[in-house]
Amino acid sequence: MNPSIAETTVTASRGTKSSRLDYLDATRAFALVLGILFHACLSFVPVYIGWAVQDISTSPMVAVFMTVSHSFRMETFFLLAGFLSHQTFHRKGARDFIRARLLRIGVPFVVGWFILHPLVISGWIMGSASLHGHVDIGAGLRGGFQSLSTLPNGLLVGSHLWFLYYLVLITVPTVAVRELVKASGSWHAVLIRRADSVVAWLAISPVSPMILAIPTASALWFMRYWSIDTPDQSLVPELPSLVVYSSFFLLGWMLNREDELIPQITRLSWSRWMMSGLGITTVLLLGEIERDPGHPYYRTAHVAYAAGYALTMWSLTFLMIGILRKLFSRPNGFVRYIADSSYWMYLLHLPVVVWLQVAVAELPLHWSLKLAFISSITIGLSLFTYDLVVRSTFIGWILHGRRRERVIAPWILTCFSRQWNGMKSAALRPREGR
Repeated sequence: MNPSIAETTVTASRGTKSSRLDYLDATRAFALVLGILFHACLSFVPVYIGWAVQDISTSPMVAVFMTVSHSFRMETFFLLAGFLSHQTFHRKGARDFIRARLLRIGVPFVVGWFILHPLVISGWIMGSASLHGHVDIGAGLRGGFQSLSTLPNGLLVGSHLWFLYYLVLITVPTVAVRELVKASGSWHAVLIRRADSVVAWLAISPVSPMILAIPTASALWFMRYWSIDTPDQSLVPELPSLVVYSSFFLLGWMLNREDELIPQITRLSWSRWMMSGLGITTVLLLGEIERDPGHPYYRTAHVAYAAGYALTMWSLTFLMIGILRKLFSRPNGFVRYIADSSYWMYLLHLPVVVWLQVAVAELPLHWSLKLAFISSITIGLSLFTYDLVVRSTFIGWILHGRRRERVIAPWILTCFSRQWNGMKSAALRPREGR
């Protein structure tokens, strides 16, 4: 689940009264915008990482930002997905819930892949050509769409849509296990009660990030890289990544059973800040050893890095939700609009980001100016197209389950109309005075 697929609401008294949690809107919006910024940063890393293009202006500060943000943005995504999916499941029932998820996840995955994946690949082709001083947009587009002929090979390679695939892989078994537990007769109440007790204990424990980090660190040990892998190489699930994202999804699912648990587990305690600081420091200090398998303490550093990274994951996920709960406890129309548009923004952004990175890679400007340009253009274009062709159309119904009124396009038209009328009035005044 992308959190935007579900409505950000919770049941005050489950099954009866419903009120929207505005801080979850803010969390969803922040996580997705952070994802756009993360991808926009990839061309400014000082070490070549196999991205479409490497800019002539780079900075180690970018690498630090990417390391920290990569540790919790998608994890927050999946935790919210579980939280909101549980709420939607109880509102719709199992059959309608699965149908809605397949519609809102499956359709964007299939349609989006056939449109967005070739555009992303075209960016890679143009990025490669730019290294030789020549960029042919036509050749890039032709090469991108020719990649469709390799199906099913490389279906997820180079695509940011893998998260939709993993949402299906996690959501369907979760519902299936839930139905099996429900059908277990007398065991049902016992299992649910014990699971609720464990989650409630984690919610109030001051060291819950450390406890949760233990199994997560075990999964991280088996990653291709020391940090969380992006599982975009094959339709065959990467088990370590699936375990990590499933754990966040399942915790979110269970937290939704009791309304008071998520405020408790995301409280801003000093211990959470200490643990996040410890995790981040460990990750940043040991990151260099990752590129040196011959280092005498390579294996020991790997263990410490996995533990520190897992601790960073859980503590920053809880802190992020807690901070936004403090800042956006009341309704905010702007944040709610960004949250509504966030699913579309994330689907659309990557090809736009890659094309813009290629376009500015050789310009003699500071990396921060280029990053600001790429991010602002991508976000602005995503918001405008969302308002113009998604929000009130059939596409909006697919992504959100209902259509909403446009906001930006009418505002622009109103401003243009006022400006035009003002210009006409100014042009007529001299004539009237003659």
